[in-house]
Amino acid sequence: MPESQVVERSVEVRAPAEVVFDLVVDVERWPQLLGAVAHVERTVSGGTSDEVRIWAVRGTDQVAAWTSRRTLDHEGLRITFRNEPPAGIATESSGEWRVVARPDGTSVLTVRHVFMPAAGTPALAVESMAAGIDRHCEVQLGELRYAAECREELAELTVSFEDPLFIGGTAEDSYALLYRAREWPERFPHVTRIDMTEDVPGIQFFDMDTLSPDGRAHTTRSVRVCTPFHKIVYKQISLAPLLTAHTGHWLFTETPEGVIASARHTATINPAALDMLAPGATVQDARRYLRKALSANSVANLRAAKEYAEERYERRAQERTHA
Repeated sequence: MPESQVVERSVEVRAPAEVVFDLVVDVERWPQLLGAVAHVERTVSGGTSDEVRIWAVRGTDQVAAWTSRRTLDHEGLRITFRNEPPAGIATESSGEWRVVARPDGTSVLTVRHVFMPAAGTPALAVESMAAGIDRHCEVQLGELRYAAECREELAELTVSFEDPLFIGGTAEDSYALLYRAREWPERFPHVTRIDMTEDVPGIQFFDMDTLSPDGRAHTTRSVRVCTPFHKIVYKQISLAPLLTAHTGHWLFTETPEGVIASARHTATINPAALDMLAPGATVQDARRYLRKALSANSVANLRAAKEYAEERYERRAQERTHA
């Protein structure tokens, strides 16, 4: 019988234990804070337990997805979890997060992973998986430590907003144009090039060249998780120099009159790149610039989706009238 494998790492955090614990509980913030996490959805909510669906980037062109069922001990600052399906060679995957408060107001964050290899798995494969989990834990703990210790600075550096637009058409047609990103250079003047792959239905990777309203050129690489006719979530995994993180979504909400389509952006400013805007530029200057530039491009995309969806809706209405 194979033996279960345990990987555990800890990190000291110069932040109160409750702050650190809340970061681990609030997994929906992870795509903005953790480099490997593309998207998270809480599918079941509760005071002492929840269920979350996680999509994470593996390498440069793959996404792994799993469901994590968690038990939340708010008083004990402890979260246990079980992941389904288990990854790779594992037949079971579980673990826990623990936060221990220190008298000086700091804390220690520990993550523990336990996995059971499939029977007959070579020892080298087991060692390789354990080493990969260990590397992942080291990176993840470092990112969470930074998020806790620099939470006030990150709040100032992060711009988050959503632009809605009413579309007198269907969610399916509104979704279609924004899903078919290969067509963007032909439809959107600010997109000059896009190379897209979709090896797994609904999971897209693309490299894109864009122009901001002031003529600045940017090349980015993004991953998108697409839920047909409802939501397209994206994360930039290769960013413009002005940003250290950029996530968002296109959301399509049906109403009795049509569809409310909205574009959401959450962008974290790179303070070391402020001079790219202008000599002596401030964080506030960058916030204003990003709000204007990102909104301009995404609203232009929404308007194109609106025109496309409403034209198709009107055409079908005319066909029914003359049938």
